[in-house]
Amino acid sequence: MLRWLMVACTCSAVALANELAAAADVYPAKLVKIVVPFAAGGSTDLLTRSVAQQLNEAWKRPVVVENRAGGGGIVGSEYVVKSPPDGYVLLLGTNTTHAAAATLYAKLPYDLRRDFAPITEIASIPLILSVHPSIPVKSVKELVGLAKAQPGQLNFGGGTGAAAHMAMALFESMAKIDMVHVPYKGSGPAMIDLLGGHLSLGFDAVMTTLPYAQTGKLRMLAVSSLKRSAVAPQVPTMAESGYPGYEAILWFGLFAPAGTPADIVKKINEETGRSVATPRMRELLASQGLEIVASSPAEFTARVDREIVKWRKVILDAGIKLE
Repeated sequence: MLRWLMVACTCSAVALANELAAAADVYPAKLVKIVVPFAAGGSTDLLTRSVAQQLNEAWKRPVVVENRAGGGGIVGSEYVVKSPPDGYVLLLGTNTTHAAAATLYAKLPYDLRRDFAPITEIASIPLILSVHPSIPVKSVKELVGLAKAQPGQLNFGGGTGAAAHMAMALFESMAKIDMVHVPYKGSGPAMIDLLGGHLSLGFDAVMTTLPYAQTGKLRMLAVSSLKRSAVAPQVPTMAESGYPGYEAILWFGLFAPAGTPADIVKKINEETGRSVATPRMRELLASQGLEIVASSPAEFTARVDREIVKWRKVILDAGIKLE
């Protein structure tokens, strides 16, 4: 009986492997859904819908975007984790959902490393550190000097645990300064108060900050990426401003449920890379301040692992918590 069960299990495993291999050969054979774990609108939604349209045209199969907001990205992420690992339900994740969340939340309904198959980091967008014109500084060095002279007096806003908050927490840690975080429900309300002078400074996406800086309503000090932004080349990096290795960008990537066949992951990766390389997509993404990455699954997996470790230390040192 035992031998019969072993043979039966082996046959089932072989049959499943053959079935998955066959599925990879014909993928995609039906509608593909990309879940955005945030409300419609904004950079995440724009990027996802643009990529979905390109994949739709390439595969001649419907590729749709579904917004499943809630819980800071947890609701949509959990939905994808519980979907069949066949490549037909994907997740558009960010460093907020797939790096900071690992430490921000005491308990997640999934394991970020174990339960997802990273496919590709599609693109990234740098943040700009800017101050209200009333703050008498014109460089990061001067800002740090002011913060050290007036500990706990300068304030910044943003969603707790959001990209802007994480960027500032990293800056505070590296510069050894103490500023006050004012919680907001999103970056929009925080920007309004920064423009009104109710906040001293803040990080926000380059394309959000640039128009206000051009009209003198904000003063840009540094960009959060390792290299200067193509849309604001006059702004130095944080590394150039005295903090080597500083990086706090917002990245966007595709994930599948763990167990998705490697051949399917490879197909999605390659076609996504081709889609963002078209002149139309390059122009569109550049207009939003997005920089194309199109990494391999292995490169993206390594990126996620590094980010989880990096932001764990920043979050724990700053004492940031979300329920």
